[in-house]
Amino acid sequence: MPPKARITKEMIIEAGLSIVRKEGADALNVRRVAAELDCSTQPVMYHYKTVEELKADVYAAADEFHTEFIMTPDENAGNPALSIGLRYIRFANEEKHLFRFLFQSGKFGSTDLRELISSDELSPMIQAVCGQTGLSEMQAKEAFETLFVCVHGAASMLANNDMEFDEAYYVRMLSNIFFGIIGILKGEGRQ
Repeated sequence: MPPKARITKEMIIEAGLSIVRKEGADALNVRRVAAELDCSTQPVMYHYKTVEELKADVYAAADEFHTEFIMTPDENAGNPALSIGLRYIRFANEEKHLFRFLFQSGKFGSTDLRELISSDELSPMIQAVCGQTGLSEMQAKEAFETLFVCVHGAASMLANNDMEFDEAYYVRMLSNIFFGIIGILKGEGRQ
């Protein structure tokens, strides 16, 4: 009889991610991961002393998956900020459980929105907005912040309700918001 496959930490994380994607974060526990891997709880508990440690690693894997999803450029995208915004909304529609796990579980709550917009990860996006629009870096951050709040709101509606994803509608909405805020920041629309 061949020896049983060794259960690795990576296998446990992948199983946890699969569970969250299919069933939601509430289903993520040691017994459920063991069942997914067709093993006892012992290998899972060998790698994870607490379920909080397991959830932290699954959260990191979900975050990496989300980042790859939204940062994969659309072939026809002319505007990087709008493309990422649309992909963020599409992610919420296609990966409802993961979206709620990442952005509605309280793990995201320790970051101020301005701090998030100023993060190093978004610097290339802010610079692209500057180059495309002629806005200063501070104005580009304000434009991106406005767009992000609207995008997150639309994504939350899709992730938490049985709503239809109409790509043309969201492209039009995001364009109106983005180009509207640019006009305001350039002084073309303030009252």
